[in-house]
Amino acid sequence: MSRQKLWLFGLFNLLLLALLSAWFWSHNRPVDILAPQLSWNQKLQCASYAPYYTPGSSPFVPGTHISQAQIRHDLALLAERFDCVRTYSVGQGLDYVPEAAAELDLEVLLGVWIGWTDADNDKELTRAIELARERPEVIRALVVGNEVLLRQEQPPEKLRAYIKRARDYSGVPVTYADVWEFWLKNSLLENEVDFVTAHILPYWEDEPQSIDDAVAHARSVMHRLGETFEKPILIGETGWPSAGRHRNASAPGLVNQARYIREFLQAASDNGWNYNLIEAFDQPWKRVLEGTVGGNWGLYDSDLQAKFAFSGPVAERQDGWLPLFAALGGMLLFCLLAAGAAKGPTGASSPAAKPLAMTTLPFAPLGAAAGLVVCLQAGYLSAACRDLQEWLALGGLAAAGWLGLLALPAYMLKSSHAARRCIQISLWLLAIAALIASLLLLIDGRYRDFPVSLFILPAVVFGLVPGAAGVSGLSRYHANVMLAAFMVTLGIIWFEPHNHHAWAWLTLTLLLAFAGRQNSNHSRHGEAA
Repeated sequence: MSRQKLWLFGLFNLLLLALLSAWFWSHNRPVDILAPQLSWNQKLQCASYAPYYTPGSSPFVPGTHISQAQIRHDLALLAERFDCVRTYSVGQGLDYVPEAAAELDLEVLLGVWIGWTDADNDKELTRAIELARERPEVIRALVVGNEVLLRQEQPPEKLRAYIKRARDYSGVPVTYADVWEFWLKNSLLENEVDFVTAHILPYWEDEPQSIDDAVAHARSVMHRLGETFEKPILIGETGWPSAGRHRNASAPGLVNQARYIREFLQAASDNGWNYNLIEAFDQPWKRVLEGTVGGNWGLYDSDLQAKFAFSGPVAERQDGWLPLFAALGGMLLFCLLAAGAAKGPTGASSPAAKPLAMTTLPFAPLGAAAGLVVCLQAGYLSAACRDLQEWLALGGLAAAGWLGLLALPAYMLKSSHAARRCIQISLWLLAIAALIASLLLLIDGRYRDFPVSLFILPAVVFGLVPGAAGVSGLSRYHANVMLAAFMVTLGIIWFEPHNHHAWAWLTLTLLLAFAGRQNSNHSRHGEAA
């Protein structure tokens, strides 16, 4: 490769590094957010409590039993921030919650899980009624069923019978919880409860709400519910995810979560709303059902660390010095690869070889950018991979991208056939994976993340740098595969035109398609050595 092209390549890498560095800087920069007016004791009203935050813990694991020690520990932490907790079941040891709450001056919205099986439902309801009669001073209400009508696990008539039984025998107020649309569809259910418990989750709406419109949407829903129902209304679930898939204009994130919670709390104070936030702790097991976003609704993470305070600025990321160390490590690696390629197999530079500094320096910013991307990929993989199969698949996809990038110095500096082959394999694997990912995102994408971080560096480098890649022969078919992925992604954009991740994914598929076309032209016109 000529000296001019090599230094142009270096300038491109420097620009790429600058853009990535600016992104990290902006996401680590604290953002000012409204500080809500809280109650006299600075506590929030209520939060959903589920104790399944430890590795492998799940309510669906047979034989699961939560220890009393864990429940006491969890509630002691929550009592510092809340006046009440909402549970969803009295099974698996959760019937101890009222006793532990009484010692901490917490009230409980005691959940009764109503599912498919009548025997299990009867057992749950019987135990909940017993607890309500034993501790009426602690149990604020029984919540008989959670989104049963939404999941269609029981008909309305059967649900009414469960609620009536609870009202007849518990001695405490009784309610039923479901998303607000299903309350409007089943408004006669108001006659069976003491108050209406409606879920308002702007992220999960059929028309997902942006963070700018989220609290206004909650206000609009509360207005509709107030016009429909005469009995008091409890917002039984509301919140925002701190990570996960974008749904059109609805973007998860820590800053957005903090902003929604704070703005909602102020709106609740201004309007006198009763509410329960979802949820106290992140629930990793929900990722199996709902992808990354399902496990990231907690005000505390799964290590029981508060994600944000209710006053002061909030930063999206807190990377510290990690990006700098990763960038330095990547820079060193690519400089060593370039130096090795420049010296050749014998370790001695050829008479025609360029000065070592000139051949290695253009790769230094590429290596630093690669180190930053590793940080992004590590975060994505840890959030998106739910089992060994996904770690192998997505981790293997990341490795496929690195196969081509790490071969780049040898190909560009000495036209290595082996390096050319590695780049060819890398781009083909990325092309096939991109097409499959695009199809899955279009057909079954509700809980799937866009794998942007796994593709961004090879797509940008091979798509924008002339002569950076070395695919020949099959390159036009590679471009056709990527164009197919591009066309499929257009279908996603049609349904989610405000989804920034979808637009980023569309851009990456186009860049990889262009990489194939560049390589086709490159193989016809010869290499610049």
